[in-house]
Amino acid sequence: MSRRVLIARLDGAGDVLLAGPAVRAVAAAPGVEAVLLCGPQGAAAGRLLPGVAQVLQWPCPWILNPAPEPTPDLMQALLQLVRSARTEEAVILTSFHQSPLPLALLLRDAGIRTITAASTDYAGTLLTTRLKPGEDFLEDQPEAERALRITAAAGFALPAGDDGRLRLGPLPDVSPLVGAGPYIVVHPGAAVPARAWPALHHAAAVELLTAAGFRVVVTGGPGEKELTATVAAVAGLDLGGRTDLAALAAVLAGADAVVVGNTGPAHLAAAAGTPVVSLFAPVVPAIRWAPYRVPLELLGEQHAACSGTRARTCPVPGHPCLSGVSPEQVVEAVQRLVNGVPSLQTHREMRHR
Repeated sequence: MSRRVLIARLDGAGDVLLAGPAVRAVAAAPGVEAVLLCGPQGAAAGRLLPGVAQVLQWPCPWILNPAPEPTPDLMQALLQLVRSARTEEAVILTSFHQSPLPLALLLRDAGIRTITAASTDYAGTLLTTRLKPGEDFLEDQPEAERALRITAAAGFALPAGDDGRLRLGPLPDVSPLVGAGPYIVVHPGAAVPARAWPALHHAAAVELLTAAGFRVVVTGGPGEKELTATVAAVAGLDLGGRTDLAALAAVLAGADAVVVGNTGPAHLAAAAGTPVVSLFAPVVPAIRWAPYRVPLELLGEQHAACSGTRARTCPVPGHPCLSGVSPEQVVEAVQRLVNGVPSLQTHREMRHR
């Protein structure tokens, strides 16, 4: 019988995609099956990751926003879910501001006795292996590398030949959606307002890209149809609300470059290996959250007053960190990527900007 290891990443799609290399490290161990525990916003991304044997979904009341009530029934649902998956040990992946201890307590109650996580707080007997941020690893590192450090402490390493980049499994054929010929994707939506470039800036960029000879495809979720229609206007192909996550990944994979904010599709593009123009609001650090290990153009004032606040709504009037980026700058960044001369390609370079 296979040894089944639970990997928990309870956040959104982008967070789950960044856990992909860590999932592959666990799945590569002889006789191991990787079971991924996700929140409702990350489960679809989990199903796209290579190496995942099973995806479990549970709405976590200390991570989701808005959060469900932590009722006994909700906690019991997690215990039953974990027990039914027959997992024997767990690796809890968290960001620097999250504690793994509430989940560790519940997993203990579900019968898991071997648990590895990073925790700034004293963990007592909740964790079998505890990594201490600042001692066992640097905080200012990409989230994908943080996750790999945690799985390494649990005894799992990437196999020879795996370079640690983000990856996706097989994707659907979307040629009927995107049509023939090369294209650029513009994805104007963002998970929270503080990370959004203005809609009319996006629309102007689409017009300028089209005038420069590019074919532009505009993507967005079911709740973003009005936004994508505004941005696509008459110049772009509007796919707003017409793709699930797998189809969106395929659209991004076929693009020559993607223009996107700091949101899940930025990491989806990176996992597809597509160059990214990242309209990145510094409310979270780019070193941790910028698209990982793909050719990259990072736009936006990274030392603005909102830097590091984790604000969901911009605390600075006028949203200057992003509104100061012009559509012309975006077009120039796309041209650099398409011509193979991005100004920023690695996180190592980002540390020295």
